[in-house]
Amino acid sequence: MGGLFSAPGSFWAWIGYIFDPLCGPAGVFTWFGQSTILACGDAGWGDEIALGLKTTVAVALLTLPVGLIIGFFVALGQQSEERSVRLASGIYTTIFRGLPELLTLFIIYYGLQILIQSVLTSFGYEQRVEINAFVAGMIALSVVFSAYCAEVLLSAFRAIPRGQYEAGYALGLHQGRTLGLIVLPQLIRIALPGLTNLWMILLKDTSYVSIIGLADILRQTGVAVRVTKQAFFFYIIACGLYLALAVISSIGLSYIERWAKRSGVRR
Repeated sequence: MGGLFSAPGSFWAWIGYIFDPLCGPAGVFTWFGQSTILACGDAGWGDEIALGLKTTVAVALLTLPVGLIIGFFVALGQQSEERSVRLASGIYTTIFRGLPELLTLFIIYYGLQILIQSVLTSFGYEQRVEINAFVAGMIALSVVFSAYCAEVLLSAFRAIPRGQYEAGYALGLHQGRTLGLIVLPQLIRIALPGLTNLWMILLKDTSYVSIIGLADILRQTGVAVRVTKQAFFFYIIACGLYLALAVISSIGLSYIERWAKRSGVRR
């Protein structure tokens, strides 16, 4: 079985190396960091910081779709005709928008372990259970992101005239097809500016996962600071990486917004 997965694993490791912006063949540290403290390999801290960058990006990219999906259904719940569903959705957004992100992370990281351990103990399983820090961080950021996302999507839902729904029903479309074909394209265009702001906030919030031991940018630079005692230098590197992610995100999101506006005009 190990041989079966070794080839795909080596392939993805090779892909990760090729496209590594810091320590890959065309990486910044590979070209400009050799013979310095940022050299890749055993000679410097380049590999460690590159790993932190990959972890930060992975947490953010995996959190985004999960948070969007949860936020979408919570926003639908807030518009439900069922009072209990509206109440539950409102409580969800109030809790996770009101709690500090760090506290939410601690509650999920430690509380989820306690909950799972209690359930397993009731079935006679006594061994200690530990939650993966990456999974816990992603869940915590997802629920916080989804709470804010739900409010943005709710505002977008309310900005769509009721006549749009009635037009779909008049064409013989059921509620699901009306939502998917008529409402959803408009919802995306209206909510996109707010969602882009939430993405930028999410990028910064990924730094919280360093508290539970996940090797993101902030944790890796923190380890380098403790070993080398060059705090200012490495924290400037961390600033540069976060700002680079923000600039790249801004360029990509600007393109998406222009594409959405063109799509709206064509319709």
